[in-house]
Amino acid sequence: MLIASVVLFVLAVAVAGVALAGLTERLPRNRWAGVRTAETLRDDDAFTLANKVAGPTLLAAAGLLIIGGVAGILVGGVIGIGALLVSVVAAALTAGTGGSLGARAAAAVPAADTGACGNSCGACSLKDACQPS
Repeated sequence: MLIASVVLFVLAVAVAGVALAGLTERLPRNRWAGVRTAETLRDDDAFTLANKVAGPTLLAAAGLLIIGGVAGILVGGVIGIGALLVSVVAAALTAGTGGSLGARAAAAVPAADTGACGNSCGACSLKDACQPS
């Protein structure tokens, strides 16, 4: 039971770190941490907003993981295992809800203007190539 509780504590620290980085707008766009959907990864502003919106729920998920870890140590037995499992499920649902809210917020951010044709052509000489034929 102690090993499972320690795993929950380590996971809680990681989730809380991502949450705090998102809330303070210090979480860079990356491939591992934060709210990662097509809407959030389209630009830095959308990613920052999504993770700022999801931050409080991620902190709540970290708190649920800590509660489950403490319950696993203090209660023990079958009830302790149940408390661990319930806390993991509740934390996953809480974090998922925050991610969904963050993705919705990012979808509401207007896309950055990338040029006259609406696409990123890569060079001014290709500008006419973007025009529909």
